Amino acid sequence: MGAGHDHAHGATDHRGRLAAAFGITVVVLLAQAVGAVVTGSLALLVDTAHMLTDAGGLALALFAAHLSLRPPSAQRTWGFRRAEVLAALAQAAVLLVVGVYVLVEAVLRLLEPPEIPATELVVFGIVGLVGNLTAMAVLASRRDANLNLRAAFLEVANDALGSVAVIVAAVVISTTGWQGADAVAALVIGALILPRAVRLLRAATSVLLESTPPGLDLDEVREHLLRVDHVRGVHDVHASLIATGLPTLSAHVVVDSACFNDGHAGRILDELQECVATHFDVSVEHSTFQVEPDTHPEHEHPTHP
Repeated sequence: MGAGHDHAHGATDHRGRLAAAFGITVVVLLAQAVGAVVTGSLALLVDTAHMLTDAGGLALALFAAHLSLRPPSAQRTWGFRRAEVLAALAQAAVLLVVGVYVLVEAVLRLLEPPEIPATELVVFGIVGLVGNLTAMAVLASRRDANLNLRAAFLEVANDALGSVAVIVAAVVISTTGWQGADAVAALVIGALILPRAVRLLRAATSVLLESTPPGLDLDEVREHLLRVDHVRGVHDVHASLIATGLPTLSAHVVVDSACFNDGHAGRILDELQECVATHFDVSVEHSTFQVEPDTHPEHEHPTHP
């Protein structure tokens, strides 16, 4: 016995916001690439590489958002809802590589800092900051809608902080003449990249490993199910996250054998589904329960908790 739902539930079209953020990012990327060539700044070069990665990430996010809206089929019963998770995983992997490169190159530059023109550096830093703040404004209201938008917002937010670091480096070079400020700014940008990449990698990997959705305690779920009248046992409880906002849960529920004779089993199923959909911080609308008579478990294979 189980529940049937529309597997496209929760898939919302965010492509317009992502497309706008992508367009802004590409424009700023081109401007900063020119600036990196003109100034020779490592901080600006790193910020440009970071933006290149983010532009690619936004392109992946836009593609994933398109795929996630495709309807399910017999071959893909959840459609392409997990495309957002794969896109986030790819972004995290690339960001890790960029972050490590930045840290190594910045240390080398600290030892032998080149001459950097401060005026040009601050101009291109301001251009980058304005563009990033605009992209952030586009994504801000929906940044928690799914992993895809969360990754995209974090990308432009960190780009904005990178632009601030470039501007500060330019001011320091202009006022003190210390060229090492450029390498220090690059280190700051690298330090911003790596923790974000690790967090994003952890979140995406958790979904792909089908870990229990954050905020859902299976011991508490089992305890609530056992409170339903005529339920004698609960086993083989599994919960996972198909995509952002789409948790699923399945369980075997042992009930009195008499419930199958008096027609009460159907009402028990309704109560079980209402329980997991309404009693917890994480609402599980996609639930599947195998309701078994209390004489059945002896015929089953060894069960999980």
